[in-house]
Amino acid sequence: MDLKDGQYGSICRIGLVVPSLNVVIEPEFHRMAPEGVSVHATRMLLQGKMTRESYARMAQDAATTAALLSTARVDVVAYACTSGSFVEDGDRIAETLEREGGVPAVTTAQAVVEALHALALKRIAVGTPYVDFVNEAEKQFLESAGFEVTGLYGLGLGDTPESRVSIGRQKWQKVVEMARRLDSPDTDGVFISCTNLATIGVLEQLEQELGKPVFSSNVATFWSVLSRGGYSASVPGYGSLLRYFPSLPKVSAAKD
Repeated sequence: MDLKDGQYGSICRIGLVVPSLNVVIEPEFHRMAPEGVSVHATRMLLQGKMTRESYARMAQDAATTAALLSTARVDVVAYACTSGSFVEDGDRIAETLEREGGVPAVTTAQAVVEALHALALKRIAVGTPYVDFVNEAEKQFLESAGFEVTGLYGLGLGDTPESRVSIGRQKWQKVVEMARRLDSPDTDGVFISCTNLATIGVLEQLEQELGKPVFSSNVATFWSVLSRGGYSASVPGYGSLLRYFPSLPKVSAAKD
């Protein structure tokens, strides 16, 4: 991101609603942001081990966070938690953000569905850091949206508070190992889930190695909010979704 005439965000100001323990999405968004795009975040409290109740408590902050971001005059808002937007009702969360923030909004789960359509992927392998109940919820969410999950592998992190925090400390090599493990001839592409899992440093490498699209929650969310903010140019270096920057399809995430 470069400064032009003293105006950060001259093309698009992105507002992020981020789980409080997330330490990855902001650095990755700042790294990917082209000139004229700025990123502004606020946080929702998320703590303890991975439970349905923790996601429900976090979603209650949606209206407040949207109101906070509206004071920064952002152009678009993302609810930047993958699992939190398919365990909870992501459509309802996005509607709340739009109503309270007054700008277009999207959840990461919705952005993932949009990215899968834009890349024309039907059979996908999914790598996650999650525990079993979240993995099962994600599989059901993707299948209800019309996709075939050819394989799913989770790291099993989140059964304790410290384990949940450790998601943001995983090295890129862990993502490489997951993608290699999941790839198969009947898979159209690989999706790496979780906005708190660092991925953008290895996506190009994996696409070249596997010969198919590989994208992550953060890349899908970034592409989706940029599209809603009016940006449409290639952002090379982070995989085919941002390199080719397909148009935003007219789809929405399915409800359970």
